[in-house]
Amino acid sequence: MKFIIAIISSLFMWIQGLQTTIKTEFKVYGNCTECKERIELACDVKGIQVANWNIDTKRMFVKFDTDKISLDSIHALIAAVGHDTDLKKAADSTYIKLPNCCLYRDHDNTHHD
Repeated sequence: MKFIIAIISSLFMWIQGLQTTIKTEFKVYGNCTECKERIELACDVKGIQVANWNIDTKRMFVKFDTDKISLDSIHALIAAVGHDTDLKKAADSTYIKLPNCCLYRDHDNTHHD
């Protein structure tokens, strides 16, 4: 019986290793519904199955295929449209082009540059 359980357990771990879909959350700075639309639209690329940014918590939930896109690339996509994440800072030249309501750096005292 122990042998069968060991085999089933090993098989289950092997199957999990084959899965390339990851779900994760991270912080993305922004303020409003315009930010939400911009951030989520930036993630409308091959490999990202779900991208949902919460305005209140500033948390981004993503579900993505690691064979098609990396987490670092997702952070880069978001930074490229003017929004800082835990891992990437948007270029100042991109950030200053955001609408005034979306300028979070001067308004969010918890933001660390």
